[in-house]
Amino acid sequence: MHEVALSSVHTHGGRIDQQELRQAGERLLQALADGSLLAPDRRVFAFDALPNPLRALKGGSGHAVASCADHHNMSCKRKIAMDLGIAGRWALVCASSKGLGKGCAMALAREGVNLVVNARGSEALEATAAELRALNPAIKVRSVAGDIGRNEVRRAALDACPQVDILVNNAGGPPPGDFRDWTREDWLRAVEANMLTPIELIRATVDGMAARGFGRVVNITSAAVKAPIDILGLSNGARSGLTGFVAGLARQPNLAGRNVTLNNLLPGAFDTERLRQTLSTTAQASAQSPEAIGEQRRRGIPAGRFGSSDEFGAFCAFLCSVHAGYMTGQNLLLDGGHYPGTF
Repeated sequence: MHEVALSSVHTHGGRIDQQELRQAGERLLQALADGSLLAPDRRVFAFDALPNPLRALKGGSGHAVASCADHHNMSCKRKIAMDLGIAGRWALVCASSKGLGKGCAMALAREGVNLVVNARGSEALEATAAELRALNPAIKVRSVAGDIGRNEVRRAALDACPQVDILVNNAGGPPPGDFRDWTREDWLRAVEANMLTPIELIRATVDGMAARGFGRVVNITSAAVKAPIDILGLSNGARSGLTGFVAGLARQPNLAGRNVTLNNLLPGAFDTERLRQTLSTTAQASAQSPEAIGEQRRRGIPAGRFGSSDEFGAFCAFLCSVHAGYMTGQNLLLDGGHYPGTF
């Protein structure tokens, strides 16, 4: 991105140096033409704040002011930023009525991607679909309610999508517990939801992606794949199975060589309903309040906070972009620095 040195334009006796103004204007127009622009303090410049781009040059210092002080709040004003090159594509986003799946759907909608959204609960799903349409009226949004693990729901979701250019696999994790208490049926449910269903959707879509010369598959798994958590054995096992499968598939030349990428996003602690439920369960077992448990968790994260669904979605959208075509078969950890290892 370009840095436009607006602060270098000085006033002389209340008058702007015309040569400096012209040079700064030329740099500004070049940055606009490139689609990239930075304010002097390296923040993304909020063009919405300036109906006339040269207005920032008038007055004392000439400094441009970014409109969003909270840099991890993606709901601030529209910014001049990188074009992800996926407007007009179609995406199927699973478990997208709330939480991280919804964050991904919202980020893709901002980029002009048409969406098929899915979740078990029809009421929450329709509310999310309405939000997406309001966010970007130019896109098409179709909703398919039901358990994506069922063949008929999976088929309906695929049929609702004219072509799947982007697939975001997502499913709620299995419950925590002790492996001594889990039955064979518990294991089969976990593997079905968190390994086999994503594989079925991948199998139904990647060859079409390869034939068209573009495809992005993002699987939302868990940080527990990299750093297993003892009480999440069902999740550790099922999601690790999917991870191993994707590692091999992503390296097939007939996919990677046809601009089809498959990557996994491994979320740590994000401020979602699932995290709040986990904190509540832990609190009940430890005779502490959920707030106290949450504060303990936050103190263990170098970033000092939980992640937001918006920033998770923004990262997912980048992985789905034309700029991420050389990244495939990777496991990308988003945990605020919590994982202590080098690799």
